[in-house]
Amino acid sequence: MIGPLFASFSELNTSTLYGILALRAEVFVVEQDCPYQDLDGKDEQSIHLWYEEEGCPVAYARLLPPGSAYAEAGIGRVVTAQRLRRTGLGKELMRAAIDRAQMQWPGEDLVIMAQSYLVNFYQGFGFEIEREEFLEDGIPHRWMRFTA
Repeated sequence: MIGPLFASFSELNTSTLYGILALRAEVFVVEQDCPYQDLDGKDEQSIHLWYEEEGCPVAYARLLPPGSAYAEAGIGRVVTAQRLRRTGLGKELMRAAIDRAQMQWPGEDLVIMAQSYLVNFYQGFGFEIEREEFLEDGIPHRWMRFTA
């Protein structure tokens, strides 16, 4: 396992970008049976964080700068390949994402739109629920905040 790896959009090679997009589609579209517009124009502004195995991304998150998607900095598209869940990789990914975001944007709160079934997972990192549950692409979500 190699990682965490970080890159801006322009630093991603086509093979890595393809692997990241394939992983996101595999989990968010196919596994969760949720057709949605993954390519939302925010990847170009984001810092991309991933772990890879044998050259293929197996866990990923994107770090959104303040003002790009939310007023605050954000973490989104958090995903781990199904076969590597419950191995600690997801926790390692989130810790790396939080650490890098705090380094990149010191003093900025971090916000996430968490799938509701993962609220406890994110609370383990210090995120707190902010708003009522809502549906995003038919899946229950909660806004959560990590206070700097």
